[in-house]
Amino acid sequence: MSKKPQKSALTSAQIEEHTAAFLKSGGSVEYVDKGKSGQFAFTGSKQINLKSN
Repeated sequence: MSKKPQKSALTSAQIEEHTAAFLKSGGSVEYVDKGKSGQFAFTGSKQINLKSN
């Protein structure tokens, strides 16, 4: 039997270290309002109608 690969778990401290290093290297964070995807829609709605006529 083959063993399942172990998942890499990041701790809060590791995430904070990575974030600090990213910001220190010149990276920036863009905050997006709650409920927004931050993406621009160049096409119309992607809703589909499942009702048959």
